[in-house]
Amino acid sequence: MDNVDLLSFIGINDGNIKPLEERFNTNITARGDVIYVQGIQEEVDAIEKVIKEMIFVLNTTGKLQPGDVYTIIDLTLQGKEIINGNDYDNIVLYSKKDVIKAKTPNQIVYTKSVRENDICFAIGPAGTGKTYLAVAFAVAALKKGIVKKIILARPAVEAGESLGFLPGDFREKIDPYLRPLYDALEEMIPSEQLRNYLEKSVVEIVPLAFMRGRTLNNAYVILDEAQNATGMQMKMFLTRLGPNSKSIITGDITQIDLPSYSQSGLVQVKEILKSVDGVGFVYFDKGDVLRHKLVKDIINAYEKHYNNNGNKKE
Repeated sequence: MDNVDLLSFIGINDGNIKPLEERFNTNITARGDVIYVQGIQEEVDAIEKVIKEMIFVLNTTGKLQPGDVYTIIDLTLQGKEIINGNDYDNIVLYSKKDVIKAKTPNQIVYTKSVRENDICFAIGPAGTGKTYLAVAFAVAALKKGIVKKIILARPAVEAGESLGFLPGDFREKIDPYLRPLYDALEEMIPSEQLRNYLEKSVVEIVPLAFMRGRTLNNAYVILDEAQNATGMQMKMFLTRLGPNSKSIITGDITQIDLPSYSQSGLVQVKEILKSVDGVGFVYFDKGDVLRHKLVKDIINAYEKHYNNNGNKKE
């Protein structure tokens, strides 16, 4: 029963379980975060579908009552489920507005890799959901109590503009680099709760340079725009990980803003860690782009331009 408030799911005096026991000739028992169902296979399969629908309703509406359960049972037995089994397996987070789930084949591979590895690299073009899903994984782990904090880092590398000429103090200068991470969090966590998390450092959004010297225990650590981390910075980041922590590193090796392609720690790490157990690599392509339909066309046009000019990046 991942990602579920079990007390709300079961209901007062097991009120949400009783409709299941009335309609099906089965025994249903909750122990810890596991629901055990005992009965004939056909009914057990039907109850599994009902339970997934119950979880969906609870997590998307914030409430579940016995009347809802009776309705869910009727709809499920009529073959009118809200979600199917594959959708449920691909759900990453129930956000404040929507369900966040893997939608493309590579996003599904990404979801599986994150769940199986403590460190996962997601490499591919803009708009493929690398960062958004990474933040969703971290928020889900925080909500479930798997980790106690989230740390999101980005290299503050200049992409054609100079930090020195930006107005304000240092914090104001680096905020534009970190803004995409704030945007993702604001879609997943209620505003007041996010503000509280930030004030108490339950959620930290920091430049990569601020990670030096730290050991991160019980944390979900994300490095975004990792193509702009040098080899030494990448090693520094990866060696911050402490017990009971997980990390996702995202980047696009076609958008490196460092002086030299070979200096990118993301390019180097593909070879260095490719055979290390517990480290996963997932590669996205333009088929995974979920932004405006023109984004794919733009990526195609740039690829064609670079190929015609000997892969020379401008």
